[in-house]
Amino acid sequence: MKLFGPKYPEEVASRVPPGQRLVKGWPVLHYGPIPTFDGVSWDLEVSGLVENPYTLAYAELNALRTPDVTADMHCVTGWTTLDNDWEGVRFRTLAEKAGVKPEAKWVIAHCEYGYTSNLSVEAMMDDDVLVAWANRGEPLAPEHGFPLRLVVPKRYAWKSAKWLRGLEFVDHNKRGFWEVRGYHIHADPWVEERYSYQEGPRAELEP
Repeated sequence: MKLFGPKYPEEVASRVPPGQRLVKGWPVLHYGPIPTFDGVSWDLEVSGLVENPYTLAYAELNALRTPDVTADMHCVTGWTTLDNDWEGVRFRTLAEKAGVKPEAKWVIAHCEYGYTSNLSVEAMMDDDVLVAWANRGEPLAPEHGFPLRLVVPKRYAWKSAKWLRGLEFVDHNKRGFWEVRGYHIHADPWVEERYSYQEGPRAELEP
């Protein structure tokens, strides 16, 4: 993994959050084994506090494709990559199809092997949040989350959970895999929300 120089042009530096450095390439970081993909049995479930819960087969999900998203990615370990072109379905499209109830305030991302991640509904409704199956014109490699991963560009990359299988809308926060291990609920890289000790007393109520 090669690092760019320590000084960046102004237009680039403005896109690199505090404590981050640009890298060439795309580092691979995840916990646990890489799952295998069975296109026959695989599905994505949207559930919880919604009017119309549903399940999509992989082909059905692909048919909902929305315009691609170009966004940067920031990992809590300190690296940043710019101008990632993502292909998939915007989270907002899936939420609108489900009819999210007003009392739903949080989204739990359910992934293979019981891994979970959590974010507020407000954060997830940003225009650049999507579930993605391709990056820079190529299908995701298995180690990067194929067949499907969550992409939440404005948050540290652990929120962009790999090997996504479900989206659950709930009325209260449920800390995910890394959150119960000391990581921040909201994970905003621009204010360096890395660890849970940084959370205020109202952290679970604020987006």
